[in-house]
Amino acid sequence: MPLLDYWSRLVIGYALGHSDNTELAFKVWRSAKRGLKKLGQKVEDIIIHHDQDGVYRGHRWVYEILVNSKARLSYSENGAKENVYMESFIGRFKQENRDLFWEQESLELLKKVVEERIRYYNFRRKHSALGHKSPIRYLKDKDKLTLWQVSKGEKIKFT
Repeated sequence: MPLLDYWSRLVIGYALGHSDNTELAFKVWRSAKRGLKKLGQKVEDIIIHHDQDGVYRGHRWVYEILVNSKARLSYSENGAKENVYMESFIGRFKQENRDLFWEQESLELLKKVVEERIRYYNFRRKHSALGHKSPIRYLKDKDKLTLWQVSKGEKIKFT
């Protein structure tokens, strides 16, 4: 379950579990808040766009986003048809990594592979919609990142 930035296609948060449920959505949200903080972005007033799955419509989820985090919610009226960036990401991510994912023998091993592939997607994979730049490079070029971006304890220098 990822949370994707609309403009840069950056995966700002994600979590993996046995099934989609509210607890997994909360893990994604905590991950996204950490990702936004690393990017120097405030959580307040961002717009979170979802389909109308029950995971994203429950009282706990809505209260957490609107009241506790002071973000805004947006819902697709026509399901995946109105969330094309997320659906495109999910489809490509699964297709590009299908064999790697199927080779993993446990959820823990799968989580490690997904983490590495998300990191590759954010920092290395070039996107035609971003002028053949990675999401992080795109943000850097748009002056949306500081010179040093810290991720997993490493300093990544943009030149």
